[in-house]
Parts: sequence; structure tokens; C-alpha cells
Amino acid sequence: MPTPEDARAGLVADLVRDGRLRSPRIRAAMESVPRHLFLPGLAPDAAYADEAVPIKSDGGVTVSSVSQPSMVAIMLEQLDVAPGHRVLEIGAGAGWNAGLLAHVVGTAGAVTTVDIDDDLVAGTRAHLAAAGLDRVEAVTADGAGGYPPSAPYDRIELTVGSTGVRPEWVAQLAPEGRLLLPLTVRGSQLSVAFAHTGPGRLVSTSVRSCAFVRLRGAGADPGADAELSGGGWTVQPSCRSGDGAADPRVLERVLDEPGKDRPAPVRCTVSDLWDGLGLWCALADTAVVRLLGPPGDGLASALFGVAGARVALGLASADGCALLLADPRATVRSFGPGGEAAADRLVALADGWLRAGRPHAADLRIDAVVPELVPAPGAGPPGDAEIVDGAGTRLRVAWGIGPG
Repeated sequence: MPTPEDARAGLVADLVRDGRLRSPRIRAAMESVPRHLFLPGLAPDAAYADEAVPIKSDGGVTVSSVSQPSMVAIMLEQLDVAPGHRVLEIGAGAGWNAGLLAHVVGTAGAVTTVDIDDDLVAGTRAHLAAAGLDRVEAVTADGAGGYPPSAPYDRIELTVGSTGVRPEWVAQLAPEGRLLLPLTVRGSQLSVAFAHTGPGRLVSTSVRSCAFVRLRGAGADPGADAELSGGGWTVQPSCRSGDGAADPRVLERVLDEPGKDRPAPVRCTVSDLWDGLGLWCALADTAVVRLLGPPGDGLASALFGVAGARVALGLASADGCALLLADPRATVRSFGPGGEAAADRLVALADGWLRAGRPHAADLRIDAVVPELVPAPGAGPPGDAEIVDGAGTRLRVAWGIGPG
């Protein structure tokens, strides 16, 4: 079994090799802050594996975890934190990310980490003390409201997913500060780094695909998924009802009908269902959905496998639907009277994605305007798709080559 030091050195070397670690100060933090002290129940090889580690569940659902090291590195690079910065972290977990932040900002800076659960905060304090980083302020609080007592912050980082950019976070951000959060945009969770360009105004500097547990408390996601009657099947719409979304119950047809196949212009991978093609389609058409169900024979065997489930990208209309299949590859299957028309739309979206060069999350630009902080927000540039997120913030989304 490797020593903790050897396991940590191996992890850092892998992250550098894979391009996850680029900044010398982030690399130094990863080399110095011992992850195994924040996961005292794990052997060194497990503590330094590039995997997320669940640390708390509720009803069988993970509500807190120590994030995957590669994703932690990506987000710290996005955050662009520097010595002397004042930082707020929302979602303490076990405290490892807060320890990394504290190493980067040094004694001239300050890190405050908040979590909604007393037991997680107590564990965070103990772990930070064991690592010699007890200068971090760990507080029990609902992160949906930020943490006003230590504001303003040069950097605010969420390590939990949110359906919206809450005005409290933007109000507590220093001028020219940066907000980083896993933000749900049309059903896809994206790690978005926003630069604070003016009162209530943010511009993305970096967008990456991600997957995090969701914010709880006042900012909890009320959920828009619809359960079907076919035994464990769920429809995840790209937008909520009232925003142009089709009735997800039309997908009941896929469980009862054989459907009709036609060639699709593209072969996809699982990652394309939420990033890549899936993100492109959901931003272009509010009728786009993801269908999730249990493994099995029949339709399930034709879908993409992910985390023990079966998933498909689809499009639902008033009286039909269409799904992009994994098997046969590059196939769209239509169902119901309106299925052929739904398939036409899905194929056209896939064609557009191919013609655009198969863009993905890193190619997005997202501008955010918080209406209550901006007296006259104004209109977005022509051609931009505007989305009102779960916190009422206006997001203007456009495709293009991102800056990094």
C-alpha cells in the first residue's frame, strides 16, 4: 500500500499530465493539503483516487460528498483564486476544498466555508485543524443567503449545484470579483465562472460540464422531473412547464409501442446527452427531454447506459415523441402520430450541431443579469437565447469559442 505522500504525489502527477492542473499555486495547494486527513476512514490509495467520495446521505440519496480531485482542480483553475483574496465557499463537505483555498490565499487572505448541516461543519473544523488550516472560518448557515458577516468577497465558490444565480451571492461579491457555481441550464449542470462586471451583471469567463449534489435549504431545486407509469421511468424536461415544455406524459408511448426507426446524422456518447449534442438541442428547443429508466430488455437495451441506468435524448410534441438510440447506433426512433415530426426536429438539431463543429459546454458564453440589482437591465444582443433561471436571474446564452 502506498504512503499518503506517495499517493498524493501520484494524484498530482496524473492531474498535471491530463491538463487539469495548470496554475503553479493550485498545484502547490494540491501537493501540500493532505486529502486523506479529510477522509480519515479511507486508506491512502482510496483517499487519493480520482473519485468523489459520498460522506452523507438522506433517504438513500447522497447530499454531501468530497468532490472528485480532477473536478476540484478544474474549478479552482476556473475560480482564479490568488493570495490575499477573501473567499466564500458554499458547501463545506469535509473541508478539503476549503483547505486548498486557504493554502492559495495564504495568511493575507481569508476563507469562510458554510454548510447547512451542523455535523458536516463540525467535521470540517476537525479536519482543517488536523491539517493545520484552522484559520478557515467554518459556519453552519444556509448557503442560499451567502454569508453577509464576512462580505464582500473577491471569490465565491459553490460546491453544490444550483438552479439559479441567487441575488444574495451577487450582492456579496466585490467589484471585479468572481462567482463560480455548478448551474443547471436546460437540464445540464455546468460549472460556470462569472466575472462581476457591474452592479447585478456577470459575464462568464469559463464554462465546463460537471455533476454535483444539489443545494438544499432555501435554494433547493423543487424538481421538474416527471415519473411515468412504466415502472421506474422518469422524464427530465429541459425546461419547466409553462416555459414551452411539452407534456412529458406523451413519452408513455415509448413504453408501449414498437416505434419506427430512421438513420440519425450523428453517433453519440453518453457524455453527449447532457454536454455536446444534448446541451445544443436543449438550448435550441424547449421540447427536448431526457428519458431515464432501469436496465432491462426491450427499449431499455437500446438506450445509453450510465451509472446503472438507461438514458436517451429525446424530443416530445403534443402527440408524439422521438428518441436518439445507442443501439442501433446513429438511430432515431419515433412514436405516436406526431412522432415523425418530432424525429424531423431532432434530426435537424443534430445536423445543426454537426455543422457547428460539435460544440460543447466550453464553447458557451453566458451573461447574467440580476433584475433586482439592476434598475434597467435592458435587452440582450440579437440572436441570444434568454433563460430565466430558478432564482429569477436572466441568462443570455450564446455559442462561440470560449476563452478557456
